[in-house]
Amino acid sequence: MSAATITIAELIHTGEAMLKTGPFETQLKASEYVEYGTPVINVRNVGFGNLRADKLEYLPDHTVDRLRDHKIERGDIVFGRKGAVERHLFVRAEQEGWIQGSDCLRLRINSERVDPRFVSYCLLTSHHAQWIQAQASHGATMASLNQDILGRIAIPRIEYGHQRGIADILSAYDDLIENNTRRIAILEDMARRLFEEWFTNVPEAQTPDGWFIGTVSEVAAYINRGIAPKYDENGASLIINQKCVRSRRLSLAPARRQSKPVSADKVVRSGDVLINSTGVGTLGRVAQVFDVPPGTTVDSHVTIVRPKPDVNPVWFGLALLDKQSYFEDAGVGSTGQTELSRTRIADTELLIPAPEKAERFGAMIGPMRQETYALERANTNLRATRDLLLPKLISGEIEVCAAEEALETAAA
Repeated sequence: MSAATITIAELIHTGEAMLKTGPFETQLKASEYVEYGTPVINVRNVGFGNLRADKLEYLPDHTVDRLRDHKIERGDIVFGRKGAVERHLFVRAEQEGWIQGSDCLRLRINSERVDPRFVSYCLLTSHHAQWIQAQASHGATMASLNQDILGRIAIPRIEYGHQRGIADILSAYDDLIENNTRRIAILEDMARRLFEEWFTNVPEAQTPDGWFIGTVSEVAAYINRGIAPKYDENGASLIINQKCVRSRRLSLAPARRQSKPVSADKVVRSGDVLINSTGVGTLGRVAQVFDVPPGTTVDSHVTIVRPKPDVNPVWFGLALLDKQSYFEDAGVGSTGQTELSRTRIADTELLIPAPEKAERFGAMIGPMRQETYALERANTNLRATRDLLLPKLISGEIEVCAAEEALETAAA
């Protein structure tokens, strides 16, 4: 340990922190989950400081009472034991009382030297991500964490009040991001409901004139997988992978750079729909593209579905998003080798409306979708600013007061 840092192990030794492994499988069995109850945090729910609410599982009250030692509290930090070891969840008030899952580790800090929010932000730095991936790999196929590795995490040793000031600034950025995220969810829900009202809840016997049951291939100009990339931090193009397609949205945060030449048809365009097409868990996820850097492409595990020039792209995107549940179940192959083929996507049935109906729908929903993408761009910029501020605030390169002024500008 450096004099400029303090480790989690040191905090545990002085009684200022504790680590706890989730319940053993003998304590928590799959048969105990119920449809409604207290949520359980499993590794898939652990994001980058935040909660991924996809596929939360629930426990009844009597099981929660038996596992009360595994309840999480506000300010806890929850790690996944296997897989994406660079991720963590900082527990907020709304998650207090939930249960940590069997595949998680919980860090609880009760210290007058270290602020848990500050620790959470330190865990979001690229330096930490590289360090913990190296610690947790051990040459294994899947990286895994244990209490010894977490104990070696070193936190900058700076004055407690300064930690809290840094955490306050970065939390304010998170609040802006969360507010935008809620607005995005409302807009997406409105678009989905209107799509269902116009196109999904139409009895087959009442199909209007000019409408017909067709397939994706009849409205798509291009259906193909991406490239096998040559990863290169200095590469000319960005490459989208399956991690980028989540919650019916496209995030470029997990994308990487690559240097392999990309043919024009595999360069992602505004209006394209991307579908995850291999593996278990991510297969079938759908997102539409509207704003990516020039030259962006996808890897060979993602399928590009491009609308024909005369097909309204807003209708097209929502029509394929409406098919996500079908795509998730349409993979073929053995466990771990499941594939969603181009043919299966092309042959997927759609209720195709008369062109003028799709255009009217696009004209009505288009501004709503554009506002969604503007909010997503704002969130991307806010996250980038937040992540750049942390090391500069710790080093003193930027004073907290200067960061507060930058925050006021970002919030304007």
